[in-house]
Amino acid sequence: MGSTSAENNGADGTSGVGRRDLIKRSAALGLISVPAMSFLSACASGGGGDNGGEKAKAGKKTAKNPLAVNDSAPMEFVLFDGGFGKEYAEDAVKIYEKDFPKAKVKFAATQKIQSTLQPRFNQGTPPDLIDNSGAEQMDMGVLASKNQLTDLTPLLDAPSYDDPAKKVRDTLRPGIVEMGQLDGDPVWIMYYAYTVYGVWYSRKALDSLDEQYPETWDQMLAVCAKAKKKGMAGWTYAGKYPYYLPFSLYPMIGKVGGREVLDAIDNLEPNAWKHPAVKACFDAYYELYKKGYVLKGTPGLDHIQSQTAWAEGKALFIPNGSWVENESANVIPKDFDLAVSAPTGIDGSDKMPFGTIWASGGEPFIVPAKGKNAAGGMEQLRIMLSEASSKNFTSKVKSLTAYNGGTDGITLTPGLKSGVAALEKAGDNVVNPRIQDWYVQLQKEQIGVAGLGEMMAGRITPAEAIKKIQGFADAAAKDSSIKHYKHQ
Repeated sequence: MGSTSAENNGADGTSGVGRRDLIKRSAALGLISVPAMSFLSACASGGGGDNGGEKAKAGKKTAKNPLAVNDSAPMEFVLFDGGFGKEYAEDAVKIYEKDFPKAKVKFAATQKIQSTLQPRFNQGTPPDLIDNSGAEQMDMGVLASKNQLTDLTPLLDAPSYDDPAKKVRDTLRPGIVEMGQLDGDPVWIMYYAYTVYGVWYSRKALDSLDEQYPETWDQMLAVCAKAKKKGMAGWTYAGKYPYYLPFSLYPMIGKVGGREVLDAIDNLEPNAWKHPAVKACFDAYYELYKKGYVLKGTPGLDHIQSQTAWAEGKALFIPNGSWVENESANVIPKDFDLAVSAPTGIDGSDKMPFGTIWASGGEPFIVPAKGKNAAGGMEQLRIMLSEASSKNFTSKVKSLTAYNGGTDGITLTPGLKSGVAALEKAGDNVVNPRIQDWYVQLQKEQIGVAGLGEMMAGRITPAEAIKKIQGFADAAAKDSSIKHYKHQ
């Protein structure tokens, strides 16, 4: 997968939001599975067999120490150093140090997760907590299958940091626990950030057209026609990386046909892509191209260029995730009044109501099984999932966390405020397609670039795109070298 300089822009944290550059973002979402199996097979065999010294003995279990952390055992935490920065984690470490004053905490932030930690997994001496994110994200399916991860169920069943009457799991947003499961019950991953996906726009621009956000596709086409008369395109998107299109297209498919259509797609079921809901949504998006409502030149734009054109008012709508507010902060005008909406549907016959949206976890944290102080790693996560730590993260990086709440008393930026409102409107109608973190290449190269990208550039029809994508999905289903997942 080739990457452009723009795609890598900010990888060192110099531009707006470094981690929100596409490769790093895709990895945080689980789209990229680096490294190759060979490394993780090596790490799984236990390497040199050296456990790197004794594991910390359990401490005394108390109401304030429900995970029985050894109060004098060292704890090591390695964070991915990206667009969220490291301050939020450093602040949480200070709380750990205050709670366990005799414990020495070693904290480090790096962009090179795999190359820094690969040798340590090989030697059996990994840290106690890792933010496994970025372009060098380790393949969590392989780590879990090779017994390299700690089951986080004890953390989820522990009393929450703020309220002993509530378990940690009862304080989390919908879908977070399930995302951390790979095959059945153990929970291997704690996704800490929470991303809202949808159609992003300027309320000011929509007001200037004297329009509300369209709820049906006929209304969408009418709004785009009005925008075109004023010299503004209806839509743009990351044409070079058209796997951004699903951020609004997948939840639209779910809205039109029901969750079961998305589940069948995730499960690589035969003919899943031939469902009438998929055809209706592909036809709808293709109509944007046919009617000239997509910004001219969009297929040649990367994510930064398309977001910049949109921020400059050249297009009304863009499919994206909630990181766009931070990533485009330097180009979004002060009076833009950024907002996100759940996708427009087809009409009143849709299976799910307007407001059905895609939201899911990002920034995956893991506790290595061979770390010396797994209880300490889990306790650090318990602290991070408190209301205070969650608020600290949200106010510093303009993103929600897995903690269900944590926005009271914070002045929310326009996009964040809109994202919170969208989640409230959705209620239980939140979908979370898993194909992008279960089948990396299929989602990006095949469905995204070869299917949707070609269709939206007008090079193939919706019927041809569906046939191609179904073929790719069938091939992935038959490929024994790929680990297959199913909705439970």
